[in-house]
Amino acid sequence: MTALHLAGPDDAGRLLPMIAAFHEETGISQKPEARAEALMPLLEGSPYGVAYLVGPARAPIGYVVICFGWSLEMGGMDGFLDEIYIRPGVRGRGIGSEVLQNLPKALAGAGLKALHLEARRDDPRIEGFYRRNKFELRPDTVLMTRRL
Repeated sequence: MTALHLAGPDDAGRLLPMIAAFHEETGISQKPEARAEALMPLLEGSPYGVAYLVGPARAPIGYVVICFGWSLEMGGMDGFLDEIYIRPGVRGRGIGSEVLQNLPKALAGAGLKALHLEARRDDPRIEGFYRRNKFELRPDTVLMTRRL
């Protein structure tokens, strides 16, 4: 089983380069200072979310970030899979699937009722990956965003 380690402030140096790589790969434009500013509250224990290192804590092969919210429809606390990243050199070995199978079980034990995510509509490979891991499209809803 691939280890998941709750990340803390001392892990910023391991996380930030992987986050930058993920952002570059997916076309997210963000200054390094803004990236660090957004990450640090999660590492310092914010109740709004968590970051996990995937693999060995001292030499992680990826990360996952979950942000928490509340949903009357879902019956309580829900989470948003904000980012999941596995280093390119170890992709295709089932690590991401293992994370997506085990993490929801642990989060459900902590009271989470649902886990949501967003994925690109134009990448059937990614959509297939999430479907295989029990995420379903909700035909009656669409994610919409208003930046503030």
